[in-house]
Amino acid sequence: MKISKIKMDNTLPVGYFAAHEQYSPSTLLEHVKLAEQYGFDDVWSSDHFHPWAHTNANGGQAWAWIGAALASTKKIKIGTGVTPPGYRYHPGLIAQAWATFDEMFPGRTFLTLATGEAMNESPLGFPWPPIKVRQERLEEAVKIIKMLWEKDFVTYKGKYFSLSTANLYTKPKTKIKVYIAANGPKTAYLAGKYADGLLTLPAPFDYYKTKLFPSFEKGAKDAGKDPSTLEKIIEIIVSYDEDFDRAVEGARFWAGALVPFFFNYGVYDPRVIESVGRMIAKEYIAQAWMIVTNPEEAIKKTKEYLDAGFTHVQYLSSSPDEEKFIKVWGQKVIPALKELKG
Repeated sequence: MKISKIKMDNTLPVGYFAAHEQYSPSTLLEHVKLAEQYGFDDVWSSDHFHPWAHTNANGGQAWAWIGAALASTKKIKIGTGVTPPGYRYHPGLIAQAWATFDEMFPGRTFLTLATGEAMNESPLGFPWPPIKVRQERLEEAVKIIKMLWEKDFVTYKGKYFSLSTANLYTKPKTKIKVYIAANGPKTAYLAGKYADGLLTLPAPFDYYKTKLFPSFEKGAKDAGKDPSTLEKIIEIIVSYDEDFDRAVEGARFWAGALVPFFFNYGVYDPRVIESVGRMIAKEYIAQAWMIVTNPEEAIKKTKEYLDAGFTHVQYLSSSPDEEKFIKVWGQKVIPALKELKG
């Protein structure tokens, strides 16, 4: 089904999350083509080795899929949300991959870095370090990636990563936007200092105002940047269905992600994460995420994030009918949000 093009105010980018945990790579390709048709501005691909659940889960390789997704679409921007520069990915390889994407599809890719989760490293035999170490690795990695994009024959000796006269012979054609995902002030500071924007998750609005945004803005100022030129991106887990109970159950796949210790401790078996997620009450899921039965609810709840200062929205949909979600958002939610922001 084709829809006519709608003139929209592009001051508010609205993104679609491609969840490799929940869908096969080929199914995700169809979702992304539909998302482009229905007016989404960008696509944020997960980049994990293990998924957040076990039953009916998937686990496609993000970089291979991004190349196929860029080739299968026309204009929509596609990147990761997020790629952690831990042990499995040397930042030099990350720089090479994204330079390759941008050479083939100029201006259509972006990269989001973060401190990561154990599910990406531990299954491959790597240790799971404390958050301080992961933040230090992240800071070194973003420096290395930018140096390789911009300079020739780079030598770098860090605490965790090294380069020895390394050169990317295929460099990006355009300036690739780099974002950093952060839920705490210390990593938010790194986002302000080194990145083009901050990606974060739902939290109490006062937390953004008093903790996260001030650290992000301080990082930007310390780097000589104007914080107002940087993006503040919110990732919203949403489940949409006219039946509320069906919408809640649609989001249960991600229930394990509501347990904080999975982020800081070495838990990486999806079967364990899923078993804990089963114990989370339906009422808690409904409170933690955006569970909606009509587009007007989604618009109202998203507006709260815009009022809090966010300038970019992306939706991780766990709706019972994903194609219906994409179409309803394209026809009703996205136009309304862009009008509000404008």
